[in-house]
Parts: sequence; structure tokens; C-alpha cells
Amino acid sequence: MEKSNVLILCSDEHARRALGCYGHPVAQTPTLDRLATAGLRFTRAYSPSPICISARASLATGLEVHEHRCWSSAEPYHGQHESWMHRLRARDHAVVSIGKLHFRSANDDNGFSEELLPIHLANGGKGWPQALLRRPLGDFDQAAELARDAGPGDSDYTDFDKAVATEACRWLKRYPQRIKNRPWALFVSFVSPHYPLIAPQPFYDLYAGQRMAPAVAEGPARPHHPVLREIAKFWDYESHFDPPSRERAKRAYFGLCSFLDDNIRQVLEALEDSGAAGETLVLYLSDHGEMLGNHGFWTKSVMYEDSVGIPLLMRGRGLPTGENDTLVSLTDVAATVERAVGLEPRPAETPWQGRPLQDIAAAPDAARFLLSQYHDGGSPTGYFMLRQDDWKLVHYAGGHPPQLFDMAGDPYELRDLGEDPDFERRREDLYGRLTEILDPEAVNDQAFADQAAVLQRFGGREAVAALPGFNHTPIT
Repeated sequence: MEKSNVLILCSDEHARRALGCYGHPVAQTPTLDRLATAGLRFTRAYSPSPICISARASLATGLEVHEHRCWSSAEPYHGQHESWMHRLRARDHAVVSIGKLHFRSANDDNGFSEELLPIHLANGGKGWPQALLRRPLGDFDQAAELARDAGPGDSDYTDFDKAVATEACRWLKRYPQRIKNRPWALFVSFVSPHYPLIAPQPFYDLYAGQRMAPAVAEGPARPHHPVLREIAKFWDYESHFDPPSRERAKRAYFGLCSFLDDNIRQVLEALEDSGAAGETLVLYLSDHGEMLGNHGFWTKSVMYEDSVGIPLLMRGRGLPTGENDTLVSLTDVAATVERAVGLEPRPAETPWQGRPLQDIAAAPDAARFLLSQYHDGGSPTGYFMLRQDDWKLVHYAGGHPPQLFDMAGDPYELRDLGEDPDFERRREDLYGRLTEILDPEAVNDQAFADQAAVLQRFGGREAVAALPGFNHTPIT
């Protein structure tokens, strides 16, 4: 494959189901739908962790969470592992970011040759240290904000995304014509449709008269699984909603999806105007999804599809079009970018390690299996998703019962087979796959040990509990 430029369009909290091209009956995402039609749509793409910091560290490095050990919202990437950005920059490629990175600081060497309008961690690079308060779990007093703020209007986040789109268009107007001798990589990262669920009025109005019905059962009922009960108690968003606020929140979320889509339209039009579209690989992806009330959960942090499943679209010269059902992950992005610009990615020695999506596009792999894991705030233990074929196993460390779902026969995960005796062999097979990647108990112990050390460095439990809390990362 010939060398090409790379444009990565990244969003935050965009559930895979919340796009027209993935079959949602209400979502209005015409730009992304056109990108899917002109390119390749991966139908089973996943986040390596349903939380920003961990997922974005994997996107940068191609490593799984237990490998880079950016476990939580207080343990960010800061250049401690080589990223695809470092590798491109070392070979004199222009590699530029515009928008949200969510690394520790712009003062760190994250690998980019330039960071424009970056969002990094709040609290002076500490992020959200309350994530470290897991034994016992602390309190999350900001949960009421999600329902209270939902509706039409503008926010710091939507203002920021407009600025990101403007800056990206400006960059594409100026620089592609100047960079003739080597491919460039541009990472454009929006915060929409991440909460606060406040959508600009014109995009909120797109959904007037639409009943934002849930994909699955929702409501105040607590989940049966003991770990999920603890998580739902901590992230207690659902109890603050009533039917009108729930409807406003859903309408605003889809309004933000459409707002995001319009910003992406502007960037892709600028790419076309630059003359570089024909020699540019375009990727659209999100760091994780959004539960939006399904199963009684809001935001992310669980292993249901709306939280851990992501959209992934790819368009480029010489690539096929249509759908690809191979299991893919954000850990594949590093190898994909390196292949596009002419670097040889590190070889994948096992099925779960990152591979160039170009190779998967050329030769779909039905046998591949993937990992996701969570070690962040609100959870009393670490847990791991192993996805293979039509099956999903969720293993909870510490002796808790597993969950098992038949994703072909039960795509909304309404029937948990985790303790069904008829599926014992299936659980054993998937657990065996999981242990090919890691030892869940050892990884869980390592995460807690690392977090205890960070907690001590921040002054201990009382000092961390006294730090400013927030429901979404401030822009400044």
C-alpha cells in the first residue's frame, strides 16, 4: 500500500449504536453516514477500557491497560511508553493534535510535534484522584448534575468543539500544501457527545417530536450482579432522573451527536479543499460509549455494549468499502497509523495484540478475540471483558460471579448466562482465552498496589477526598 497522510477524527463518549450508519432509527449523522458509505465500517469495534484516560493511553501506545498501567482517572499517559506519535516524529513526520488529549500535561513529551488547543488533566495533572478511593468506595456527590443540566443550549464543551473544528480547518488550509516530502498525521479530537448533555438549540431541535425510546429496559431497578450494584450505587445518576428529564437528556445526547457530525463535516470539507483528500487515510472513532439510561446506567464504566462498544470508520486509497465484522480495538490504531505513513509496525505475536486495520480490511479474521478492562473509580474490584465470536464474558476479580452474553441471540444483553449450568463449558473456554492474555487476579492486585502508591503520593485518603470534584473535566 502506498504511503498516505492520516486524519484521525476522535470523539468522546459516542456509543456505537448512536449513528445512522450503525442502524439507529433516530440518530441524524449524515456526515459520518457518508464516510461509512465511502469507506469501511467496523461492526464490532471496542474500547480497551470504558473510561477516557485508560482508553486514550491505549490509543496512543497500542498497549492494553495492564501493559501501560494507566489504570484510572488519576493515572494518565505522560509519554512513559513510546507512542505512534513518537515514532512518526522521530522520522521527521508532522504529527499534530488539535483538541482533547486527556494526558497529564502539555509539559510532558507526549509525542506530538505540536499540540493545539489541548485539554489535559485538571487538578494540576492529578485528574480526578477520587478514582483512587476504591477500598472502601468514596462518595460521588456530583451525580445530580447530569439530569439537572440536560437540555438545549451552549456549554464550554460545545464552544470548545467549535474552536477545534475552526482550528482544524485552518490547519488543513495552510499545511498540507507545505508538507510535500513526507506524510503527515493530524489528530482532531472533539469532546462531544460527552456530557454535560447540553446541545445547541438547532441540533436539539432536530429531535423535536421524536420519542427517544430506550434500546433496552431502563429505570430505577438496581442490577442483580453484586459488583454492578456497587457501581450503580456510586454512579447514582439514575435516581436523579424523572421521565421529562430523561427525555431531555436523551434528546440532548443525540443533538450532541448531530452537532459533532456537523463539526466533522467542516473538517472533511476542509480536507477536500486542501487537495489532500485522495492521499489521506481518514479514521473516525470514539474513546468509549455512553449507556444513556440503558440497564439503569448512565455514562460509561461498565461492559455493556453501549459503554464499551465504539464506532470505527475508515476511508482511504486502496481500501475496500462496506462492512467488516472482525473484532477490532483502539489498540489497533497505532499500527494502522504507522502502516499508513510507511513505517513497519511491530509484529503482533498473539491474536489480541494491535494490528494494522489495513491488514484486517484485506483479510477479515473471524477467530480474533479482544480484551477490555476497568480499574477506575466506582468499582470495588477490577473486571475484564473477553469478546470472541458471538460471545462476551465479563470476569470480575475477587471471586465474584461472571457474566456471559450471547451477542448474536441477545444483542441487548438482557439474559445473563454467567451462572447458567448449561453454559459452563462456554465460560471455561472464554476464561481460558482471557488467561492467555493476563492473570486477572494478579492484574487486579497490581492496579490496587499502583493506586495505593499514587494515593500516598497525593497525601492520603483525606487529602484526596478534599480535592475539587467534578462531573466532567473542566476545559481549563
